[in-house]
Amino acid sequence: MGIYNRILAVLDLSEHSGRIAHRAQQIVEACPSASLTLLHVVEFVPVEPLSDSLMPAVQIEGELLESARRRLGELAASLGGPAPAWRVESGNVKAEIVRAARDGGFDLIVIGSRERHGLSILVNLTEDTVLHAAPCDVLAVRLPPAAPGS
Repeated sequence: MGIYNRILAVLDLSEHSGRIAHRAQQIVEACPSASLTLLHVVEFVPVEPLSDSLMPAVQIEGELLESARRRLGELAASLGGPAPAWRVESGNVKAEIVRAARDGGFDLIVIGSRERHGLSILVNLTEDTVLHAAPCDVLAVRLPPAAPGS
């Protein structure tokens, strides 16, 4: 029995998601009894319930979910070996990650993190919330700094 048995890798499907998934896969390889699940959360922008634009918003949400499922499935298949389990959830990103970790009995969350400077330190990013609210260990994979203006 390894130190970790159920590992949850949180991916935002950006260019660095593969790096995070591979790091989680390396941990699974080092802990032979461990299983890996990839998670992506789609967060929707609230829409006025009585707005005439409700129908297009519902269609866009469905397209976002379908696109995320396709991309996450492709990423899972690209890891080599047996593809890990994966799932796409919708809702508040921070809350869904913590809920998934708690409800799934995960003992490690692997998430990307960028170094911040200046006023950006004051922003409560997803990794900050997950680190403090998670019911398990959290591994923050250091990502390259964001390009200016992004």
